[in-house]
Amino acid sequence: MLNIFSKLLDLNAREVDRLKKIVEKINSYEPKAKKLKDSDFKKKTEEFKKRIAKGEELIAILPEAYALVREATYRVLGKRHYDVQLIAATALFEGRVAEQKTGEGKTLSAVPALYLRALTGRGVHLVTVNDYLARRDAGWNGPVFHLLGLTTGSIIQETKSFVYDPDFSDTSHGDERLAHLKISERRDAYKCDILYGTNNEFGFDYLRDNMVSSLPEMVQRGHYFAIVDEVDSILIDEARTPLIISAPDTEPTKKYYEFAHLVEKLNPDTDFKIDEKAKSATLTETGITRVEKILGIDNLYEKDFDSIHHIENALRAKTLYLKDKDYVVKDNQVTIVDEFTGRLMVGRRWSDGLHQAVEAKESVTIQQESKTLATISFQNYFRMYEHLSGMTGTASTEAEEFRKIYKLEVIAIPTHMPMVRKDKPDQIFKTLRGKYGAMVEEISECYKNGQPVLVGTTSIEKNEIVSEYLKRKKIPHNVLNAKNHEKEAEIIAGAGKPGGVTVATNMAEWLVRVVCM
Repeated sequence: MLNIFSKLLDLNAREVDRLKKIVEKINSYEPKAKKLKDSDFKKKTEEFKKRIAKGEELIAILPEAYALVREATYRVLGKRHYDVQLIAATALFEGRVAEQKTGEGKTLSAVPALYLRALTGRGVHLVTVNDYLARRDAGWNGPVFHLLGLTTGSIIQETKSFVYDPDFSDTSHGDERLAHLKISERRDAYKCDILYGTNNEFGFDYLRDNMVSSLPEMVQRGHYFAIVDEVDSILIDEARTPLIISAPDTEPTKKYYEFAHLVEKLNPDTDFKIDEKAKSATLTETGITRVEKILGIDNLYEKDFDSIHHIENALRAKTLYLKDKDYVVKDNQVTIVDEFTGRLMVGRRWSDGLHQAVEAKESVTIQQESKTLATISFQNYFRMYEHLSGMTGTASTEAEEFRKIYKLEVIAIPTHMPMVRKDKPDQIFKTLRGKYGAMVEEISECYKNGQPVLVGTTSIEKNEIVSEYLKRKKIPHNVLNAKNHEKEAEIIAGAGKPGGVTVATNMAEWLVRVVCM
């Protein structure tokens, strides 16, 4: 085993050495890039496009193009790409998964690769995990691409779309990085050279395009190149997650309330079995007899199989789907909380009557059951891209899966500076009270020392419990979860300030110092 591990390390080191030689070529073009006037950047982009049209390979243009992007980024953002970021950018261009440690600047690493691929005129996509990042990164990097003569767009949920326009300004949201993002038609956003968006939105737009009756109604223009941020989460953890577009069915809603009341009369010890891993619930023989008695019938299976299905859905809703963890109730509606991002999935519904069962459990208005019109998994969607690459802080553990499923090789990128982060061992407590008490003491110490702290929780419920403990200790803090996601930009902007304490679900997974729950 150690021998295999050593070989993998040697292979990674050889690949890094190969990429370093390419970075040396990039660095050799830097003096020329520094001499350019701002107006020359667009001219260089046009020159590159002409060379590509004549048949020159992108890899031949890469060193000069990357040097141009590095200089453009420095002039616009005041940030110069480190050599290790250019190593990552080259790996991304080649179609690899770049493993970069937290704080190494993945956002900037993607820019040169996006630029080079966008020179083909075929449109490139940066896929991220949430709407906030899709807008923020488009707003942040839009000025860089504009200087280079390329257009930038962003798509988020509820079919909202934006394009970067330096002549437009809206500062009402309080984040200057978003000021020049102008609301646009979805199709216009897809016409941009570089488009930022979430995996959900790219997938759903593909499904919607397959349902339109004419070509002008389609918004996407193909699947040429994509960089997937947090690639292990999207391509591995959520690989088989289905995206579903559905339409209302004609099923009556009254029965869902009836089944919700019925399962309240069942005994959890004898009448049904729960499988938490499979998220399933099944009636036992005793349970079937009890249901038949309650309904006043001789044979539940003779009545119809739908009744069994709805009873088991009601049991799942009662025992396996928890309020403020799996969903929230707001404005007389049940809204799903994404288990991977901690965000509200507005407009998304569980299928096969489960959502209606949860609505009945919560005594809110039941919306009609739906029938599936189109569906695709993330795995199948992203395998359609001609060129696919990804970024994450933790990819090595899934290297074999990336290779087998997507034919993607993982490369560990060296850090710019030596790692100084200290990873401490887990602490195990006998009681929840002991755990929360120790955690609050550590937070209190950091707060007194002026250190910003992020407390990560796995659910809204735990989020609010931690907040209560901090209130008792009179420690000022902000709470970020799916219930107040509209304040996300404001909360994150202050999260790193001295003494700032932020209690968040996995919505805020890109923040730094963490006390995990």
